[in-house]
Amino acid sequence: MKAFDLSGKVALVTGARGGIGQAIALALAEAGADIVGLGSSPMPQPGQDVRALGRRFKEMIVDLSQPFDAKALIAQVIAEFGRLDILVNNAGIIKRHDLGDYPADDWDNVMTVNLRAPFLLSQAAAEVMAEGGRIIMTASILSEQGGIRVPAYTSSKHGIVGLAKALANELAPRGITVNAIAPGYIETDNTTALHADPERSRQIVARIPVGRWGRPDDIVTATLFLAAPGSAYVTGTVVRVDGGWLAR
Repeated sequence: MKAFDLSGKVALVTGARGGIGQAIALALAEAGADIVGLGSSPMPQPGQDVRALGRRFKEMIVDLSQPFDAKALIAQVIAEFGRLDILVNNAGIIKRHDLGDYPADDWDNVMTVNLRAPFLLSQAAAEVMAEGGRIIMTASILSEQGGIRVPAYTSSKHGIVGLAKALANELAPRGITVNAIAPGYIETDNTTALHADPERSRQIVARIPVGRWGRPDDIVTATLFLAAPGSAYVTGTVVRVDGGWLAR
């Protein structure tokens, strides 16, 4: 379907080394897009998988917790591919501590990676995107809840939804949409501790109407929808992919 065809498009996906980011990068490539994968360490598997589909893959090693030049980074993408159509701000970290023991450095680190970096990348990407550009944020069910022992993560994910809505308002006149996806409990590196705890995992699954943990591939369809040419009238919204968690 042409409404979902990404042939000739170029997508930048942060946190593409594994988990949700890797699944998103592969799905966008399957739909026809060339991929720029950004991560803090090498990502040979995503590169191999994308190239096996006949698409181009560029690896960019950037530690988003450290100062970086977003405009220079986007300029590199334009220099190599000639365009940037889709930005998926997926990279994120989580730090768990009891409130009284929560280090200020961990707060700053989480907010830098989860909120500041997406703002800077979106700001730079918006300058070069033509009409039809797509910016997609990875939010969380904790964008609507408080969580436990994760005040920085929760705050950052509330913030990412606000950022998506603010940018959507400014960029809509240029034909660029900005939306967010709110995953539920997905089996990734960020949730390893929860998934490995039998009692906590049981409690989580008991609340999910679908009755299981989510998988990275579960996020793909929503991403493709928001990245597609056919979603031009969808902006400033949040798509929940949580197995029904927030409806419970």
